[in-house]
Formats: sequence, C-alpha cells, structure tokens
Amino acid sequence: MVTLAEAVVKGLAADRGLFMPEHIGKMPKAFFNNISSMSLQEMSFAVAYMLFGDDIDSDDLKHIVSDTLNFDIPLVKVDDQRYSLELFHGPTLAFKDVGARFMARLLGHFNRQNGEDRMVNVLVATSGDTGGAVANGFLNVPGVRVFVLYPSGKVSRIQEAQFTTLGNNITAIEVNGTFDDCQALVKSAFMDKELNSHMMLTSANSINVARFLPQMFYYFYAYAQLMKAGEDLNNIVVAVPSGNFGNITAGLIAKFMGLPVKRFIAANNRNDVVYNYLQTGVYTPKPSVATIANAMDVGDPSNFARILDLYHNSWEAIKAEISGFTYTDEQIAQTLADVYRQRGYLLDPHGAVAYRSLQEGLQPGEVGVMLETAHPAKFKSVVDSIIGEDIDIPQRLAAFMENPKQSVRMPSAFGPFKQYLLSKA
Repeated sequence: MVTLAEAVVKGLAADRGLFMPEHIGKMPKAFFNNISSMSLQEMSFAVAYMLFGDDIDSDDLKHIVSDTLNFDIPLVKVDDQRYSLELFHGPTLAFKDVGARFMARLLGHFNRQNGEDRMVNVLVATSGDTGGAVANGFLNVPGVRVFVLYPSGKVSRIQEAQFTTLGNNITAIEVNGTFDDCQALVKSAFMDKELNSHMMLTSANSINVARFLPQMFYYFYAYAQLMKAGEDLNNIVVAVPSGNFGNITAGLIAKFMGLPVKRFIAANNRNDVVYNYLQTGVYTPKPSVATIANAMDVGDPSNFARILDLYHNSWEAIKAEISGFTYTDEQIAQTLADVYRQRGYLLDPHGAVAYRSLQEGLQPGEVGVMLETAHPAKFKSVVDSIIGEDIDIPQRLAAFMENPKQSVRMPSAFGPFKQYLLSKA
C-alpha cells in the first residue's frame, strides 16, 4: 500500500502494475437526494473527498477541484432517448481537461509540500487529446517538466498543435511508430533502474490514478442533470468511446460508489480487443489500427487491468455490466453525417461511435447518455469531408496553430529515448 502522493508521483507500481484505491466507499443517500441542487464543483468535491480525503486537507482539495472545474459540462438532449454529455468545454476542448488539470494541481500541491526543490518529469503517451490536455494542464507548473510522446502522422493537425507549440516546460517527442509504441516507451522508462536513479519520473496517462479517477466527476454530474430533466433514473445506460479504457473505468468506479447506472457500453472503433473479450472471455492484445477516431486507436488498453481487478477477473460479472460494439470508419462517418442532417447535432468521430452504440444497444424505456469527448473542430478535415461543410474552428483552438511546431523526432526503440532523457537529467 502507498499514499496518494506516492501513487501520483510514481505513476506505476514497482511491479509494473497499476495503482488502485484500497477501498471504494459508497456515497451516502443524502448526497444523491441533494445532488441536483449542487454545483458541479460542490458535487465533485464531495466525490473527491470520499476518495482522497484521508490524504489531503479538505480546504486544499476543495481549491484543487474548484480550480480544475472552471468550465461547464452540459448534458444536451439529442433525441427522445439519447443525451450527449459535452466534455469539450475546457481549455483544450477535450474530456481529458478534467483529469489532466486535476492531476497537475494535485502534483503541484504535493511538490509544494516537499519544498519544490525536486524536478518531477512527467511522461505521457498520446493518441490524440491526452497530449494537449496534459501539456496545457502542466504548462509552467513549478518543478515539473512534461515529455509528450505521440505517433508521427497519426494525430490531427490541431491536436498536434496543442502540445507542440507551447515550449517552456513542455517537450513534444514525435515517435516513428504507433500509440502502442509510445506507451511502451513510457512504461519501459518507468522500469529502467538507471533512468530512475537519475530522474524522478511519473506518468500523466490514464495509468496514473490522479488522471483517470477525477473523470468520475462528470458521470455524477450527468446523473444530476438527468434528475433535473425528470428522466427515469433507474434505466440509465452510458456509452463511452473507449481507447485506453480509463474513462469507462472511472465510470465503473462511480457505479461502485453508488451511482445508479444500469449498464455501460464500451464503444470501439476497429481496435476491438476488449469487444472480443466481452464476446469470448479471452483477452488477446494486438497491434493498433489507424482510424478516423484516432484517440481510440489502442491495441492493448492499459486500464483493462483495472476493470479485471474491479470484477475479480470474472468475465461473467464484467459482461453483465459492460456491453461492447465495434465500428468501421465507414459506419462512424455515416453516423456522424446522419445525426448532423437529421438532428442538427454535430458529433466528433469518437462521439459518433458512442451514439451509434446507443442506436443499436438501447432497449425500450432506457435513457442513453453518450460521452462527446472532443469538439468536432479538433478533427476538422475529417468532419468537413463527412458533412461536406467547412466548420468553424473555435478561437481557442486556432490560437494554438499560430505558433511554430517544436518537436524532437525519435525512433520507437527504447535505447535512443533513454539516452535522450538521460541527457536532460
């Protein structure tokens, strides 16, 4: 067992395993009775205190939560049975703003407690939005350097600009390979004794507890908004676009804490490792495949180990609460176009995967919530080609593209990456 501070700073356990809360407490009945009258910040603090209250002073935790969630997370009705939880109203217009901002502030808090005389080096692999959210969350945080590893040519131009144009304490490393290669480099760095003797390393991927756990805040907030809308709270189904499975894991832990979600849908693109597990009970990782929903292009999702832990490796228990769907690029594009034309609602490719899973997976009487994880403009060229229109780029996104790109090119082999990091020690 380790403290929260140790888990956040170390990222991975010594045996390469992932940290999990020792105990998952249940939110009291009074919390759910009053949840619709709480602000997003008040509700999230109550959830955070249940998880982290033994490790951090309540006033400090309240400040971290309030500073993290300085934007709204609205629930928008798309049709009679389906709602979109819009997670793209933060600084980088992606759902990962919640976890990245929380982790940056939590790590900064622990750094201050330790005198800020040490340099913490954050390693993060990204298949799209993680890099921008983490880079902007940690930008200019004292005592922290961030190295963002991303697969060359496999993230959108706007996504790339959000972490390659910042400079300061942010370094972008452009890897000649896939996201899985980037993630393997990060994990290998954590396990390298020589590297760790020279540098203090941690991760800001969803393998870090401080990154994935705060994502449960918006599941509770969706429930509160459904309560206000007068929906049937006993028949809520949540569809989650799933890549590294940190987001859905946070939702499952929210359910363990008492959130009454009937079931979850893990919505996949062609990277269908977990979908196949749900059908067969056999987990077989395989190389990732590039798709138009690129943030989900993961062939060996790290957080699946956490799902196995939650359900004690029971395939029966997992498939009872999680169902899966998988879609091709053509099906994703068709759904995005159809919803835009028929409903006037513009999805991004990842949200389209989740929406289609609700179209096919909802039963009569159920209320579907899909997570719309990023602003469609982050995938402008793809979305424009699908709907045949030139969508606007929000000024916050356009601003990232005004500065020159700065990146360090790297092969996918660990040796050169290790030597690069040692040169920065």
